[in-house]
Amino acid sequence: MSTPSLGRITTVPALDRTDLLAPPVAAVLAGWEHAAEVGVVEIDPAVADTAAMAEAYEIGMDTGANCVVVAGRRDGQERVAACLVRADTRADVNTLVKRLLDVRKCSFLPMDRAVEESGMEYGGITPVGLPADWRLLLDTRVAEMDVAVIGSGVRRSKLLVPGRLLPLLPGAEVVEGLAG
Repeated sequence: MSTPSLGRITTVPALDRTDLLAPPVAAVLAGWEHAAEVGVVEIDPAVADTAAMAEAYEIGMDTGANCVVVAGRRDGQERVAACLVRADTRADVNTLVKRLLDVRKCSFLPMDRAVEESGMEYGGITPVGLPADWRLLLDTRVAEMDVAVIGSGVRRSKLLVPGRLLPLLPGAEVVEGLAG
């Protein structure tokens, strides 16, 4: 089985290069039946941000998917969710995500907490290998992508994953209209 490619990006099987993955990402992929279809590519960390990567590798913004981590409180209990949306859209945090989490106010999790709790680097947070108590919300448009370029847990690489596999990630919830 070959791993995905996109434009000038050619990948190798992610499990062949676990040195390019954050430990929680490698752990989930090691036990995931679809891991053989996930590719990883080493990149310059300076182009890890979506727009910079799209320009550097001559791919469209519609090929990337960004993972943002948000939180809110209800009755003294914090509720955290990671939202995966196409890079050319934004998560509807103030309306839809707030309603899904059933919280009064929803905001982005502070960077230092997101990094510490996920075990991933800032700019590399990915839906693969998130803490089990975080919800994983996927926009339907991400699941419809032929190939999604997502984080690998570190800034020096990216994962390429067929969009149809993303809803099969542990705990994933596909949400219509998650992004606007």
